[in-house]
Amino acid sequence: MPYIAIKAYPKDEAIKRRVAERIEQVFLEEWGCPPQAISISMKEVAPENWDKQVRNGEIEENREHMLILDGEKQY
Repeated sequence: MPYIAIKAYPKDEAIKRRVAERIEQVFLEEWGCPPQAISISMKEVAPENWDKQVRNGEIEENREHMLILDGEKQY
């Protein structure tokens, strides 16, 4: 706990590592969990596949769980 699954357009490895490290740091500081409790995955999705695989397949189906949707806070 926690498991953070990220889906995003392709980026280079250095950027992905920096993002993962920053997310990890937020969870260490704010969630108060130990480092060994954090798991982060990142799956690249090509822009032409985004709507089918992510927008329609996950975001729309989980609207009630979204904290930020299309840049707008849902809380």
